[in-house]
Amino acid sequence: MVAAVWSKVSGQGSDIVVLHGWGLNANIWTPVAKPLSELGRLHQIDLPGYGESAWPETLPITFTNLVELTLAALPERFHLVGWSLGGLVATQIALQAPERVQSLTTVASSPYFPAADHWPGIEPHILNNFARLLSKDFRKTVERFLALQSMGSPHAKEDVRQVKAWLFEKPMATVEVLDAGLDMLATVDLRQQLKHIDLPFFRLYGRLDALVPASVADQVQALAPASSQFVSPRCSHAPFISDPTTFVQQISAFISNNS
Repeated sequence: MVAAVWSKVSGQGSDIVVLHGWGLNANIWTPVAKPLSELGRLHQIDLPGYGESAWPETLPITFTNLVELTLAALPERFHLVGWSLGGLVATQIALQAPERVQSLTTVASSPYFPAADHWPGIEPHILNNFARLLSKDFRKTVERFLALQSMGSPHAKEDVRQVKAWLFEKPMATVEVLDAGLDMLATVDLRQQLKHIDLPFFRLYGRLDALVPASVADQVQALAPASSQFVSPRCSHAPFISDPTTFVQQISAFISNNS
């Protein structure tokens, strides 16, 4: 299973890999790329099927294959940072290849994204609506998702405008990839596997997040008691955009302590 996975590498030192979320690409890390590259050798990845990483035509678009393709493109040993859907991929990589992951950080992510009984998350009808609208106007659907991600941010309009610019600098994912990604967000459930993560594990949330409610943090803490967490008070779904200074401080302290 070989595919050309695009990455931008900058800096020196311990390898740090950052994985973006649904519908986007590696440009999303632009606000924090420079300070993170001063912390180590930064790998900004376009996940398979997104940006400049084409999905292999003969391979089914599944979560298992997404994880395998991503893992095959990563350095031998690395600190792993995953945002949103990228956090789900990062978590599975840490479960699958713990000997290669020096530390795991998930950002505005969850081991199970949908809201369920006693579990905060995305209302299932929201994911269903995005899936239904994709085939009609997938560019507008992604733009709506970006707006939802920025809800609550003190500068939401500016955030959306900037993220759209980064998104459209690279090729858009196909409808098939986007639809499969929504299915992953709706169905992948890693909650009961979190107890098997036996490596430094840090979780970062935005208190104003409309997609991954901050209230899920304590639920995840109960499933992964050895992990640590931070809820950024003025951030929504993309804390590295809403408050990049605090984000870098938190990530830098965690990675430095586990290098």
